[in-house]
Amino acid sequence: MYIDLPDKMYYKIGEIAKAFDVKTSLIRYWEKEFKTLHPKKNKNGNRLYTTKDVESLRYIYFLVKEKGFTLEGAKQRIKDKRKQGKEGLPANQAVISRLENIKNELLQIRNQLQ
Repeated sequence: MYIDLPDKMYYKIGEIAKAFDVKTSLIRYWEKEFKTLHPKKNKNGNRLYTTKDVESLRYIYFLVKEKGFTLEGAKQRIKDKRKQGKEGLPANQAVISRLENIKNELLQIRNQLQ
């Protein structure tokens, strides 16, 4: 899944929800369910997600929405990966993500040329 986010230090929950095309309530729910997600909160209580949080969300989204895992299955997969010392996206998913980014950049270039 291609995620269009600008390069920033922190992202608001609305930006994340729009990028993943989900509701903010789902992200807040995943935050409660998955210990790998722990966004900072500013003085107003707004959640601020780091790039590490975005990568965790991307992996959770990949497992739950694309692979069809249950939440318990996704938690177990993340736990197993952590035990093996592997964090973040699997290697093939990281490659797919990069290729999707390249594809979208090429499509933008094509649209500008037309």
